[in-house]
Amino acid sequence: MTATPARRAALQALREVRRGELADRALLRLLEDVPPRERAFTHELVYGTLRWRGRLDHLLAQLVRRRLEALEPDLLDILRLGAYQLLELGGVPAYAAVSEAVELARAAGGRGAAGLANAVLQNLRRKGARLGFPDAARDPVGWLAAWGSHPRWLVERWIGRFGAEAARELIEANNRRPEVYLRPIGLAPQEAAARLGEAGLNAEPVPRAPDALLLLPPATAAQALAVVPAVVQDPAAALVVRYAALPPRARIADLCAAPGGKALGLAAPAAAPPHAPAPYVVAADVSPERLGRLRQNLARLPGLHMSLVAADARRPPFRPLEAVLLDVPCTGTGTLRRHPDGKWRVQPADLAALAALQLEILEAAAAAVAPGGVLVYSTCSLEVEENEQQVDAFLVRHPEFRLAPPLPGTVPGELLDPAGRLLVWPPLLNGDGAFAARLERRG
Repeated sequence: MTATPARRAALQALREVRRGELADRALLRLLEDVPPRERAFTHELVYGTLRWRGRLDHLLAQLVRRRLEALEPDLLDILRLGAYQLLELGGVPAYAAVSEAVELARAAGGRGAAGLANAVLQNLRRKGARLGFPDAARDPVGWLAAWGSHPRWLVERWIGRFGAEAARELIEANNRRPEVYLRPIGLAPQEAAARLGEAGLNAEPVPRAPDALLLLPPATAAQALAVVPAVVQDPAAALVVRYAALPPRARIADLCAAPGGKALGLAAPAAAPPHAPAPYVVAADVSPERLGRLRQNLARLPGLHMSLVAADARRPPFRPLEAVLLDVPCTGTGTLRRHPDGKWRVQPADLAALAALQLEILEAAAAAVAPGGVLVYSTCSLEVEENEQQVDAFLVRHPEFRLAPPLPGTVPGELLDPAGRLLVWPPLLNGDGAFAARLERRG
């Protein structure tokens, strides 16, 4: 007997995540070998296990004699997969969750691994409701790390920065299943929603994000994209484009463009009046492979004024332009709802390393902005070292730049900090977090 293709693919995806691969990329490749009827279940297993890994590990640690870290990595992931099915997937019979995990363990580690998997999961099946968690009032860090399934260092950081209640709100938001949002391209959201409705697909406006639509189940992104010109994009990313408020005739360089949603939004601003002159966007990224996705979207959305360039943002091959968007590499702590693997991939040392890279890119981008032009710095991070501190230090080094927020009403005031920088709090929009600062070079 062997485990089902869905469970074998899920284990392989978790292996690849351990090796540093992103979960969505690993799954995209592995699902090709999974029968279509099992693909949704594979996706659920991988993302659910990653989302609740901290909670699962807390429970498993009470049932394994040695430390979890001492287990073979494959065996630990098999236990997590089995525990997730037992505790969170009511549609999976308990006997199937256990027996399938035992078969995965036998294939990965032989009879001993299979026996351990059977013993631990049968014990979890019997004791699950009686296993304890830290007390939320006496030990908020321990409770949010275990019950809330987030790394302890990140919980401590967020409680110190935002307070215990806001950190809890953020962690709860991160653990919700992500919604599907669309950003219409070259079409007003209201008209896009009407066209979707005519096709039997429902979508509704997103409060505080006028360029976004929430696609309502059971409609899928593929169905919606076949009806309206759009890209799948979180409202926070759409708000960065709106906040940028770049001139309609501008020549714009997006220096870290892939996968390209913001570049497409800049090339077809939803807020522009009909027949307004379109911007010209050069979308650059260091990875030609990642530009491929943007190229596919361009083929699906003709008529946009855009060129693609494989280039390193630390050495942008452009003369000074009227506008530069810099959506820099970051920890991505604002996107953990969509990317739960990021919780376990990002480490404290990454903050300093990424801040150094961001500084290098910022310095190079500053030289690509013409006098009177605008540099928009953005991240999908919630961390001050990557956001406010990065911008403040840049302005000290570059007095020729100043903060220049967009006109009032461009984005809702509650999304701006006192200095006029964009701060999107994930629970507020029920999606991602984002930061952006609009920096104008004096003429």
